[in-house]
Amino acid sequence: MTERVEAVVIGAGVVGLACARALARAGKEVIILERHTAIGTETSARNSEVIHAGIYYPAGSLKAKLCVAGRAALYAFCEQYGVTHRRCGKLIVATSAEQHAKLASIKQRAAANGVDTLRELNQSEALALEPELHCYSALLSPDTGIIDSHGYMLALLGDAEQHGAMLALQSTVRSAHLVGDGITLVTGGESALTLRAEIVVNSAGLSAPAVANLMEGFPSSLIPKPYLAKGNYFSLSGKSPFSRLIYPVPEPGGLGVHLTLDLGGQARFGPDVEWVDEIDYQVAPERCARFYGAIRQYWPGLSDAALQPAYSGIRPKIVGPGELDADFMIQGPATHGVRGLVNLFGIESPGLTSSLAIADQVNLALGLAE
Repeated sequence: MTERVEAVVIGAGVVGLACARALARAGKEVIILERHTAIGTETSARNSEVIHAGIYYPAGSLKAKLCVAGRAALYAFCEQYGVTHRRCGKLIVATSAEQHAKLASIKQRAAANGVDTLRELNQSEALALEPELHCYSALLSPDTGIIDSHGYMLALLGDAEQHGAMLALQSTVRSAHLVGDGITLVTGGESALTLRAEIVVNSAGLSAPAVANLMEGFPSSLIPKPYLAKGNYFSLSGKSPFSRLIYPVPEPGGLGVHLTLDLGGQARFGPDVEWVDEIDYQVAPERCARFYGAIRQYWPGLSDAALQPAYSGIRPKIVGPGELDADFMIQGPATHGVRGLVNLFGIESPGLTSSLAIADQVNLALGLAE
C-alpha cells in the first residue's frame, strides 16, 4: 500500500531536522526517514560543536553566506528554545612575524563575509586573555561559540513535531522512482513504507550521493562522486588552561591542529585529515604523536603523554585529496528539473552552524519562501 505525504526528509541529522522543521512550519505534512535507531548518530554526533563565525570561507560562497546567517539564527534559536551554548570566543594565533602578516588577509576575508567583529591583538593583549598561550599576535573572534549539538537536535525535532512532522527510525530508503506527480520512496527495516511524496529533501549526509543514485530517472551526471575525509581528535587529560578556542593561522589544506572546548571545559585537539575508503570511527592512539609538535607551537606547556584518543568524524566531501575545497551543493529543481526534489551534497563544516539557513535555502529552492 502506498501512502501519500506532502514532504519527506531523508536523514535525521542536524541539517535534515532543520529542513523538516522549516517544511513543517511552512505548513507541509512531513515524514523524516532515518535509517539508524536514533537521530544524529553520524556526522552530527561527531563534530566539534563549534558555532563558527564565518571567517575563512570564500566571499560570496554558500558556506560564507549561510554560515553568517545561520550563526545569527542559531544563537537566537538557542535563546528561544533553551539550548545550552556559550559564546566563548576564539583566538586565531600567529606564532611568528611571517604568520602575523597573514592575519590581515584573514580579517579582510572575514569582513568580506560580513564578519566585522574581529579584533587585532598584540602579544601582551592576547596573553592577558590566555596566559598559557605563546603567540606573536592574534585575532579575537567574539562571535565564535560552542553548543550542545544533541540538545539542539532534540529542540529541532521537538518543534518540527509540534508542527506535525513525524519521525520514522530504522527506515532505510531502498529505492526511489521519479513519477509525474511526485517521488515514490520504498523503505526497508522494521517499519517498511512505500511513500508517494510531493517534496523530497535528500539530507542523508555521507550517504546523500548513494541515495540520489537510487532515484530511477535522475541524471547520474548530476551526482557528485563522494569522498570520505576522516578527522581524528585527541582530548587533554586534566583541566584546560584556556577559556577560548585556539586556532593557529590556517595552513594549506586546512585549519591545522586547533583547540576546541566542550561545554564542560574539556579541551580537544584536532583534526588531522585521513582520506579513507570506508567508514571507520576508531582513533589510532599512535596518531597523537604528530599532534604534540603542532600544539606546542601555540601552547609550549603541553605535557608529554597528556593526550588521549577522543573521537573521529568523517566529512562528506565531494572533492578528493589535493583538490580545492567545494562549496555546499544545494541542488534543487532549478538545477535538475525534478519538481519537489532537493539534494544536499557536501554539507560538511560549517553545516551545524549553517543548518537553519540551509533549511531556509531549501524552502527557497522549493518555492516555499521568498
